[in-house]
Amino acid sequence: MGIEIDIAWLTLIMFGSLLALLMAGLPLAFVTGGLACVFLFILGDERALNIVPSRIFPLMTNYQLSAIPLFIFMAAMLERAGIINDMFDVIYKVMGGLKGGLAAATIIASTILAAMVGVIGAAVVTMGIIALPAMLKRHYDPKIAMGSIMAGGTLGILIPPSILAIIYAVVAEQSVGELFIGAVIPGLMLSGMYIAYVVMRSYINPALGPAIPVEERVSNREKVQLIGKMAAPITLVAVVLGIIFSGVATPVEAAGIGTFGAFIVAAIHRKLDWPTIREACTTTLKASAMVIWIMFGATIFVGLYVLEGGQQFVQDALAATGLGPWGILILMQILLVILGMFLDWVGILLLCVPIFVPIIKALGAAAFGLDSPEDLVLWFGVLYLVNMQMSFLSPPFGYALFYLRGVAPPEIPMTDIFKSALPFLFLQIVGLVLCMVFPQIITWLPRLIYG
Repeated sequence: MGIEIDIAWLTLIMFGSLLALLMAGLPLAFVTGGLACVFLFILGDERALNIVPSRIFPLMTNYQLSAIPLFIFMAAMLERAGIINDMFDVIYKVMGGLKGGLAAATIIASTILAAMVGVIGAAVVTMGIIALPAMLKRHYDPKIAMGSIMAGGTLGILIPPSILAIIYAVVAEQSVGELFIGAVIPGLMLSGMYIAYVVMRSYINPALGPAIPVEERVSNREKVQLIGKMAAPITLVAVVLGIIFSGVATPVEAAGIGTFGAFIVAAIHRKLDWPTIREACTTTLKASAMVIWIMFGATIFVGLYVLEGGQQFVQDALAATGLGPWGILILMQILLVILGMFLDWVGILLLCVPIFVPIIKALGAAAFGLDSPEDLVLWFGVLYLVNMQMSFLSPPFGYALFYLRGVAPPEIPMTDIFKSALPFLFLQIVGLVLCMVFPQIITWLPRLIYG
C-alpha cells in the first residue's frame, strides 16, 4: 500500500518539486510526467499506475486535437512561401504616410498573421526580423517599435484559429467553434487599443513615430495593385474562418481545407517546392510533438492531484478566503498571471483549467450576472485566453520578450525590451477588466451566430 499524505502537504510537495525542477531548467513535459509517475508510486500501489494510460488515451484519440498539426502546417507553409514579408510590405506602403503608421501597420499585419498562424513565437520572430529594422531605419523610437511587435505578436493566442483555444476547449470539454467566435471581438478590441495607443503617442510627439518621406509613398493605383497581391492568402484565411463560423465544418475539417489551401497559395506565389514542404513538415512535427508531450505529462500530474482530493482542497481553500464569486475570479486571474511569469502556456492550461473550471461552474452563472451555464464557461474560457496573452509580455520570463531578444539588434539592452512591453501589458489589463465587467463583449457574437 502507498503512503497517506495530508492534501495540504501534498499540494506543497507536488507543486514545490514541480517548480524546483523547472527552475533547474528541465523540460516541462518530462518534469510533469516524471513527477506524476513518482508520486503515483509513492501514494498508491502498482494498480494506481493504471491512471497513466487512462488519462493519456482520451487525448490520443481526441478528434479535436488533430486540428493542431494542421493549423501549424498551414502557418508554416504560408511563412515559407514568403507571404508574411509581402503582407507587411503591402500594409507598410499603404499606411506609411501616417505618423506612427509603421507601428500601426505592424500591429495590423500581426492581427492578420494571428488569423493565419495561431502560434506566438512565429509572429514575434517574423515581425522582429522584418518590421524592426524597417522602423529603426526610419528613426522610430525603439520602445514603440518593439512594443508594437510584441503586443501584435501575442494576438495569435486570442484571434482564431488559436492553438491554445483548441487545447482549452478539449480540456474544458467545450465547443472549439464557440470559443473561437467568442475570442474574435476581444482580439480585435485589443488590436484596436494597441493601434490607437501607438498612433496617439506619435501624434502627440511626432519624433516617436515619424511618417515615411513623401518620395517613398505610393500612389493610390499602386496601393490597389499591392492589395491585389495579397488576395490569395487573405481569401484563404477568410474561407477557413468563414467555414468554422458558419458551422459548415468543424475546426478540424476547416484546418484540413486551410492546409490544402496553403499549398495552392504557395503555388500561386511560385514557392511550392520540396525544401519548402520539408521545412514546413519539420516545423509542424517539432511544434506538435512539444504540445502533445506537455499535454500527456501535465494531464497525468493533474489527474493524480485531483484523484487525491486536490480539487476539493483548492475549492475549500478559495471558499475559506471569504471572497465572493468576483473575488475568487480575480484571485484566479492573478494566479494565472503569476504562473505566466514562470511556466509556458500549455503547462498553465493543463495544470489550472481542470481545477478552475469546475470551481467557476460551481459558483454558477447567476453569481456573475450571466444567463446560462454555457455562457459562463465560454466567458471564463475567453478571459483565460486574454490572460494568457499577458503571460507572454510579463517580465521576467515572458516568452515574447525573449523571442524579440533573439532578433533585436545587440545594442538594445534587455531592460529596454522589458520597458517597451509595459504600456502594452497595461492595455491588456484594461482589456481583461473590460471583458470581465462587460461579458457581452465575449458572449454577444457566439449568441448571434449560434442563437
